Amino acid sequence: MSIPSPMFFVTAINIIFIIFVIVVQRRNTAATWAWVVGIALVPIAGFIVYMIIGQDSRKQKVFLKKSEEDDKLLTAYQGLGANEGETTNNNRITLYHDGVVKFDALLNDIANAEKTIFIQYYILRGDEAGETLINALAQRAKDGLEVRLLIDGMGCSATPKDMYQPLLDAGGKLALFLPPVPVRINFRNHRKIAVIDGTVAYLGGSNIGMEYLGRKERFGNWRDTHMRLTGGAVAPLTLRFIMDWNFSAEKARTRSLFPKFPKHRRFIKLLKKTVTEMSVNPAYFPPSSGQAGANISIVSSGPDTVYPYVLHGFCRMIMEARKTIYIQSPYFVPDDALFTALRIAALSGVDVRIMYPANPDHPFVYWAGSSYVGELMCAGVKGYEYTNGFLHSKTIMIDSKVCSVGTANMDVRSFKINFETQAFIEDIAITQELEDAFRRDMEDCRALTLETYNQRKSIVKIKESISRLFSPLI
Repeated sequence: MSIPSPMFFVTAINIIFIIFVIVVQRRNTAATWAWVVGIALVPIAGFIVYMIIGQDSRKQKVFLKKSEEDDKLLTAYQGLGANEGETTNNNRITLYHDGVVKFDALLNDIANAEKTIFIQYYILRGDEAGETLINALAQRAKDGLEVRLLIDGMGCSATPKDMYQPLLDAGGKLALFLPPVPVRINFRNHRKIAVIDGTVAYLGGSNIGMEYLGRKERFGNWRDTHMRLTGGAVAPLTLRFIMDWNFSAEKARTRSLFPKFPKHRRFIKLLKKTVTEMSVNPAYFPPSSGQAGANISIVSSGPDTVYPYVLHGFCRMIMEARKTIYIQSPYFVPDDALFTALRIAALSGVDVRIMYPANPDHPFVYWAGSSYVGELMCAGVKGYEYTNGFLHSKTIMIDSKVCSVGTANMDVRSFKINFETQAFIEDIAITQELEDAFRRDMEDCRALTLETYNQRKSIVKIKESISRLFSPLI
């Protein structure tokens, strides 16, 4: 009897791996097929990559408890106007289209804070901008204010740990949302939220770093959208911060925060002392002013929510559009529901315009997005590539009446993998201000045409096809 060749064993093992993926990923057909193709094309190694970034089972176990704890907080704060998804109608909004102006405004509010400062960012660079923020927070902690900083483990993995020391030494508190270990490449906290004294909040696309101020040669001008809020919408943003903080505090008690950085033992020891859960405190939710203002619903979604609520909000806005839909996003990789909604709107005569950067920071995502926009142009959608630096704005405007600003990109990762928060706004003046900014940005864009797209080179078509095939995973 002949002995099977090594290739036979590799093939058999790979088939077992593929069956495993099909069973585990059965709820997401598109992602299942993408992983099956990847594992078939790259035997063994493809499955190793899947085990690192593709598993869904850990998500369900890790975030089930978070969801349960979040429900308890919702109950504890019931009656204080902190429930997400509920519309508040007394909000004042200041929009920022420039990172420097937004950063200066945030620093000014920090300097004038009286009681509490809660800051949450996906990326906080170890550069001049990051140091400036840390020093500002440290000074207010010295002044006796309650200062808490929550950062994402992956987004801030390259930031020097010593940079946070002034904040900790001053009595400020620091928490890390899921350490940067290989199995946690997914499920990142992509939110950018700041809450000052429970009366002022910031939300949008801009992180903390010199590139977000337009001072990095790689990108040059950085076009983003962020906003400052006062009114009832501050309360749900406060509660969202508390939910994410308490989840991070619980994780800090059960495992090492920086398993890859043992040399930072003193830092880790200090950090664990600061990561205590936030108890129910009505003082975090002072009554908002009764002034009339914009209607806002704060909506969050992520691996800990039953449904992709941000995606649902976008789809609802698009389906209700009658005249115009303007979208800005650094990444455009829609799922089937969003893609279909946009195509139907365009075929119905709605003026649909999609803007994304011509200078991408992730080429793979760029080529996938290009293929989706190209197909939508066949239905009448207008595409624009922003050429004046990098476009990081995450906005959608409908009929000059309603709009949305927040942290979510128009991609599958934001809809179903990462933690995001979006403000859905009903206000004519704010929507028109965003539309005016969109039209100004069009002057810095390369308008796409269906004729030019159809004449693209074969190598471009290959890049798009491969990228789109794996788009459910990116």
